[in-house]
Amino acid sequence: MRQQTIVRVNTMRKKTIFWVLTIALLASATVATAQQSARIPRIGFLGSDPTAVAARIEALRQGLRELGYFEGKNILIDYRYAEDKLDRFPALAAELVRLKVDVIVTGGPGSTRSAKEATTTIPIVMAQDTDPVATGFVASLARPGGNITGLATYAPEISGKQLELLKEIAPKLLAVAIFGTANIPGQAQMRKEAELAASALAVKHRYIDVQNSKDVERAFRSAVKERADAVLALLSPVLNSQRQQVVDIATKSRLPVIYPFAAFVDASGLASYGVSYPDLYRRAATFVDKILKGAKPADLPVEQPKKFEFIVNLKAAKAIGLTIPPNVLARADRVIR
Repeated sequence: MRQQTIVRVNTMRKKTIFWVLTIALLASATVATAQQSARIPRIGFLGSDPTAVAARIEALRQGLRELGYFEGKNILIDYRYAEDKLDRFPALAAELVRLKVDVIVTGGPGSTRSAKEATTTIPIVMAQDTDPVATGFVASLARPGGNITGLATYAPEISGKQLELLKEIAPKLLAVAIFGTANIPGQAQMRKEAELAASALAVKHRYIDVQNSKDVERAFRSAVKERADAVLALLSPVLNSQRQQVVDIATKSRLPVIYPFAAFVDASGLASYGVSYPDLYRRAATFVDKILKGAKPADLPVEQPKKFEFIVNLKAAKAIGLTIPPNVLARADRVIR
């Protein structure tokens, strides 16, 4: 009898242990599932100069907030900056891939190319690219294919508009030097539009190629020597990376210069007209949102610019002895006084 009782107790103990283990395993699986479902999406941002793109990054954050994403709460962003040293992009892109981010947002062709070479699986959102078809990042704007989509800044007609504004800023303009970098995508069309506008305005023009930092000072010397009244700076990674030098030499040379975007004016340049980059970065957030919700980059058409901005710096105008007409100031989106 006693032996039967012992057997029953042992059987009950085995059953109890079995159910305890079963419940523990189920609880463990439930916790793991909950943790997996509660995983915070991780975004990687790959850009060049943190100072120059500060306003753009804030626009990206704003776009994410508008869609319900709050940095540090329900989304994480890992920032990597090359600090204008373009050869650092490949290593920085590889870092983001090792972090297993869900999406990489890139801030220009250099960073996009490095991200493309680093991964063919992680989605890449271009916050800006002059001509992503020409650079080979996407098959077409309507059907990107691959793992890259985002926003294009390609609008070659901008250079013609820049020259028109430069003529209004400096009405006595008779000759203009056009600075650019000949071998970048879209440059030929931008140059053509600028030269067409110059001809229409009866303004003499000469294109000066700027391939590296050493060419900047040479370009200004050439412009002064040939008696250019002003300079039109086309979109160029070289001019951008050397923008403080460009602005300083322009002031020293007392030459009015119109630039392709606001960072030059914020660095004490005279004026800029071009695509609103903060607007592009804000819109990049919508691509991030769609991808996090399951969309494939290959199925998301590349979008083009919708907003442009004209910015004038009166301090810079005063430094070169230029008075900007009131009607021009009235048209500016922002005036730095």
